[in-house]
Amino acid sequence: MENLLLPGHEVALGRYTVVRRLLPQRPRRMVGAWCFADAFGPDDVADRPGMQVGPHPHCGLQTVTWLVEGEVLHRDSLGSLQSIRPGQLNLMTSGRGIAHSEESPATHPPVMHGLQLWVALPEGARHDEPRFDHHADLPRLAGHGVEVTVVMGSMGGVTSPALAHTPLVGAEVVLAAGARTTLPVEAAFEYAAIVTNGAARVAGTKLAPGGLLYLGEGRRSLPLEADGDARLFLLGGAPFDDPLVMWWNFVARSHEEIVEAREDWMAGRRFGAVRGYDGDPIPAPEMPSVRLKARDRHGNS
Repeated sequence: MENLLLPGHEVALGRYTVVRRLLPQRPRRMVGAWCFADAFGPDDVADRPGMQVGPHPHCGLQTVTWLVEGEVLHRDSLGSLQSIRPGQLNLMTSGRGIAHSEESPATHPPVMHGLQLWVALPEGARHDEPRFDHHADLPRLAGHGVEVTVVMGSMGGVTSPALAHTPLVGAEVVLAAGARTTLPVEAAFEYAAIVTNGAARVAGTKLAPGGLLYLGEGRRSLPLEADGDARLFLLGGAPFDDPLVMWWNFVARSHEEIVEAREDWMAGRRFGAVRGYDGDPIPAPEMPSVRLKARDRHGNS
């Protein structure tokens, strides 16, 4: 089974944050229902505002915020106000539509480092009412220099309390220097790995920060090892076969749905208002001059 290493590319997010876009990419658009992955940091924000992303909309997806270092304050149009710190999960399920902002608090840790991930919602859930969940305590597996935090789904007999609408898993794995382990995985899932700290060998391929390693389907075990301390995030799930249209902050099924979502946001409909953020909402970009096409997980229209 051949591993596919996909390098990320830099994208400006707000005024102060640059991220590395790891998913989607032309060779690989999704991993299970995971349809988007940005890695940010580690950034020195001791004398800077840190993350400042004004109110913006989402529909058709879940946002998964995972921090390695730092602190982020989440506000949304449901009235949620929640700080997230390393080891905790903020999970926002947009359903038909929600708006939120993300910012570093005025007094914040000196380093910002983490992942922003999206999960595409299946047809049966994408029109539901929005919700927000914060999970401060997540199940862990530990032993022999390895600690696994099960963020979503199940692994090794433990299950996250986080809401999932399709069979999937998201897990952070921390390896001490010299550690080796083999994780049990589902043969029916496809998998990918992102290293956030150090370097690790994942199924025999060396992986460092800045890229995504696609591991494919059909595995029943996943060998990991690290010469030095390393931290990685594992994405997995049953292949998601619904063709999607992804544009700006929306996940939909057609060009017309994207147009409607954009118009609703600009007109102040559907997504609600975020209260308490010191700044203006982010306007939607202009629609492209060509019709947006639904594409499957392989990038085919």
